[in-house]
Amino acid sequence: MQNIKIGVIGLGYVGLPLARLFSTKFPTVGYDLNQARVDALMTGHDATLEVRDDLLQDAIHHHGFVCTTDVEKIRGCNFYVVAVPTPVDGNKAPDLRPLWGASETVGKVISKGDIVVYESTVYPGVTEDECIPVVEKVSGLKFNEDFFAGYSPERINPGDKEHTVETIKKITSGSNPEIAEIIDKVYNAVLVNGTHKAPSIKVAEAAKVIENSERDIMIAFFNELSKIFTLMGIDTQDVVDAAGTKWNFIKMNPGLVGGHCISVDPYYLAQCAQRLGYNPEIILAGRRMNDGMGAYVANQTIKLMLKKGIQVLHSDILIMGFTFKENCPDIRNTRVVDIYHALQEYNVNITVYDPWANPSAVKIEYGVDIVNELPKEQFDCAIVAVAHKEFRESEVDIKSILKPEHVIFDVKGILPREMVDGRL
Repeated sequence: MQNIKIGVIGLGYVGLPLARLFSTKFPTVGYDLNQARVDALMTGHDATLEVRDDLLQDAIHHHGFVCTTDVEKIRGCNFYVVAVPTPVDGNKAPDLRPLWGASETVGKVISKGDIVVYESTVYPGVTEDECIPVVEKVSGLKFNEDFFAGYSPERINPGDKEHTVETIKKITSGSNPEIAEIIDKVYNAVLVNGTHKAPSIKVAEAAKVIENSERDIMIAFFNELSKIFTLMGIDTQDVVDAAGTKWNFIKMNPGLVGGHCISVDPYYLAQCAQRLGYNPEIILAGRRMNDGMGAYVANQTIKLMLKKGIQVLHSDILIMGFTFKENCPDIRNTRVVDIYHALQEYNVNITVYDPWANPSAVKIEYGVDIVNELPKEQFDCAIVAVAHKEFRESEVDIKSILKPEHVIFDVKGILPREMVDGRL
C-alpha cells in the first residue's frame, strides 16, 4: 500500500474526480488524449464542474497531482485505472474502441507486478476477454502471472453533489483473491462508505450494467403510464402521488432518458444476451419506449397548440434546456435533441435556451445552435425540457417571453400545474 502510485487513464466525468480523490492518499498522475482538457485542468478549473476548483487546485499544489498527455509520465505507475467512455455506435451496439485504445496505452507502460483496474461500464466478460488480451499483446506480459487486473464500476452521477465519488459505496473485484484484496484496500483508503468486494470481475461487471438497466426499465414503465393516463385525461403525477402512499410502491417520474449510463448500459447487456442466443424482450422494450419520448413530447405540444388555435406553421417555439439532466453542463446523449428534430418536421422556428450547456460543444456534437441567455422575443410555445434551477425560479420570466395565447409543456413537472398546458 505504501508503494502504490496511481495512473488514471481518462480525465472526464469519471476519471477526474477519482484521480483527484486518489491523489489525497497516493501519488497520482492523470492521463488524457485531449491537450486542451489537460491544460485547463492544470490551471485548476474543471469545465465539467464535477470537481470544485479549490479541491482541484489543492490536489495540484499540495498533493502533487499532475495531468498530462505524455504517456511516458504514467510509466512509473504501478496501479492503473481506466475510466474512458463506453458509448454505443449508430446501430446501438457497444463501441469498445475507447477501451481498446486505453488498453493499448496501459500495455505500453505496464510492468511486472502492476495492476490495471477498469471502471468503464461494460457487459460481463469485457475486461478479461476484450481488454486484457490487448494489454498482453502490447506489453508482452502474461495476465495473472506478470500483471493483474480488476474491475470497479464507476457510479458517478453528473451534477450530484451529494453522492460524490468519495461518499458512495464502491464495488471492487480482482483477477485473483490476493489482487482483489489489494484493490479493495486501495479504494477503501479514500472512500468514506467503503466497498463491496465482488467474488469475480464478471460479477462486478454484471452488477454495474444492471444498475442502470433497472432504472431505465422503471422509467419506461412510468413513461408508458404517462401516455395512457394522458389519453384518459388523468394527471400522471396525481396518480403516482396516490399510489406512492403504499409502503412498497416504487415511486418514479416519467421523462427523457439520456446521458452516458441509463440510456446506454441496457444495450451492453442486451447484446451480451443476444450473443448467447437469448432475446431480452423487457430490456429492449424499455429502450424503445424511452427513445421515443422526445418525439412524443413534440407531438403532444403541437396538438396542444392546435387545440388553442395557434398557427403551427412558422410559429416560434422555445425549448428550455438541452443538457441530459439538470444543473450540469453534460450534453452526452441528450434526448432533448429528439424534441428539436421532431419539431423541425412542422416547419417551426426553434430557439434553444440553456444556461448550463456550452454552445460550441452543442454545435459540434449535434449541429444545433443554442443560447445561454433567456431570449427577449415573444414565443408561441415553451417546452421546459430540463429541470435547471434557473427554470424553477423564473416563472415570471417565462410568462414575459410568451405571447398572450401560448402553450407551455412541462416535461419535468417543475412549474405550477395551473401555469402549464401539458406535462408528462
